Amino acid sequence: VAGTWWAAHYTHSTVELDPPRRYTHEPDSWANDFVMLRTDEQGIAVNRLEGRFMQHYPDDDSYHVDAATALVKQKQNPLTTATADLAIMDEAGQRIQMIGNAYVHRQPDTKGDRFSIRSDQLTIYVDEDKITTDRPAVIINGPNTLQGIGVEYDNTSRQLQVHRNAQVTLTPAQPPPAP
Repeated sequence: VAGTWWAAHYTHSTVELDPPRRYTHEPDSWANDFVMLRTDEQGIAVNRLEGRFMQHYPDDDSYHVDAATALVKQKQNPLTTATADLAIMDEAGQRIQMIGNAYVHRQPDTKGDRFSIRSDQLTIYVDEDKITTDRPAVIINGPNTLQGIGVEYDNTSRQLQVHRNAQVTLTPAQPPPAP
């Protein structure tokens, strides 16, 4: 036992160990024409993030993607497409921040209504199927338009919350044709 202890101690004191890894916010990998797919347990694509140029940062395990397009597909909901000048995907792919000319568009639902949000920054929570911003935003739901500051949208329940300065423009339904 004493010999084993001495050998281990001698090895640790004479062999130089690698210094601890420094975590700085510097990219460790990059790619042009980047495409990343995230799948569920059955191998079905849940989201796709693509863009002109990607950089990965190991300190927070984030992906920064220029000229980004994100596609999110949840089981019971129509396809949602988002575009922005820059996307930052972090939290193991759970959150995608769309920054600069951010635009999210949901395909028509069962009623045929399209839905879109435009802002200078939008955050998509992929697994929760939610979109938020604390910035001014313009929301179009079918023929109606809403403007406000600070938005939370739940794509599953279709609930929309606008925190302040809300202005709504309602388009009346078309009257039935005269007999």
